[in-house]
Amino acid sequence: MRIRTLRRAGLAVAAVGAVAALAACSSTPAGSTDAAPSAPSEAAAGPRVAISYEGGILVLDGTTLETIADLDSEEFTRLNSAGDDRHVMVTMSEGFQVLDTAAGTTEDPLLTDLVFEADAPGHVVRHGGKTILYADGTSDTTIFETSDLATGEGGLPETETIDGVEAHHGVSVVLEDGTFLTTVGNADGRNGIVVQNEAGEVIAQSDQCPGVHGEGTAAAEAVVFGCENGALLYRGGEIVKLDAPDQPYGRMGNAYVSETSPLVVGDYKSDPDAEGYLLGAVAVIDTEAATLEVVDLPDGVEYTFRDIARGPGDLAYIMSADGAVHVFDPEAGELVDAFPVVEPWESPVEWQDPHPAIVVAGDIAYVTEPASNRIHAVDLTTGDVIVSATLEVTPNEIAVAAG
Repeated sequence: MRIRTLRRAGLAVAAVGAVAALAACSSTPAGSTDAAPSAPSEAAAGPRVAISYEGGILVLDGTTLETIADLDSEEFTRLNSAGDDRHVMVTMSEGFQVLDTAAGTTEDPLLTDLVFEADAPGHVVRHGGKTILYADGTSDTTIFETSDLATGEGGLPETETIDGVEAHHGVSVVLEDGTFLTTVGNADGRNGIVVQNEAGEVIAQSDQCPGVHGEGTAAAEAVVFGCENGALLYRGGEIVKLDAPDQPYGRMGNAYVSETSPLVVGDYKSDPDAEGYLLGAVAVIDTEAATLEVVDLPDGVEYTFRDIARGPGDLAYIMSADGAVHVFDPEAGELVDAFPVVEPWESPVEWQDPHPAIVVAGDIAYVTEPASNRIHAVDLTTGDVIVSATLEVTPNEIAVAAG
């Protein structure tokens, strides 16, 4: 049953169009030129980059990588784009707190006092003009129109809450016709998904996805969820189980998608007892053909869940432990290029520990290098590192607001 909860209208800020588009980054001379140290500087219109560190969040100018705000926060926070090219959702102990990066304006960033309350806030999904927040502690899903973050007058936007059944680490997505997909599980484990129409009626379900985790929506609103033995594909009202070639364990946990491509790239692990978090293969799911294939990467090309992003040409960009961003063509199933960016690095001890991460906005990738407290902007059309900056803190998670 869907329960609608009305709240005050959204933030008293105005969304601004694509001012100083990311393409402006390409006008910076090629080569790695360090920006100024992390002292707050005058804000400029354009993209903004949010960086979490222990006890705080930096907001950087997305073109120069200069620090324009240093905001106090909790010891460990996760960052997710809200989907409106301006705001970032910060996972805090009380819920999802709204960070206004002020991207696209000359305004100062602000970690607002607006919080979407959630017991153990987890995944943030953006699709079809909606932002979907999942609370692991209750399995409740909170949904709002993404654009409402920037059109209200000082409060949270109107939301819809869909009550969960049993608490678990899960995720939900809402399709453009109102179809609602959510994971199923409890404290003992997770095993599948359930699909409801806009009226709340169950139209499809599956319990054939042990350890279900992550979600990605590809072209034609084909939705993929990862399993410990493959993946589930929802398309056109039906759920299809895609078996991994490795059984009983061939885990895909995160889906990296482009809404203009039917091909999904997933992280992939075949050894449940492997030490560390580095992975050396990817899954490629063709949502039109309903197939799952595993591609082994060359020796030395390894990554974690933070190290894959989709970008120009619907390609996948992998920030590898060898220090290069490797370009993966999912249609060909092979690497087609590599751009040296950072020094080689090793697996984190715990997944929360700082290690390189990559996010993409337009043709620009932002890559963190925690070992040297640096961040780099990479033009993915040329492979050039167009600007780098040394921070006064160790970067952990990263999100971009394109402005």
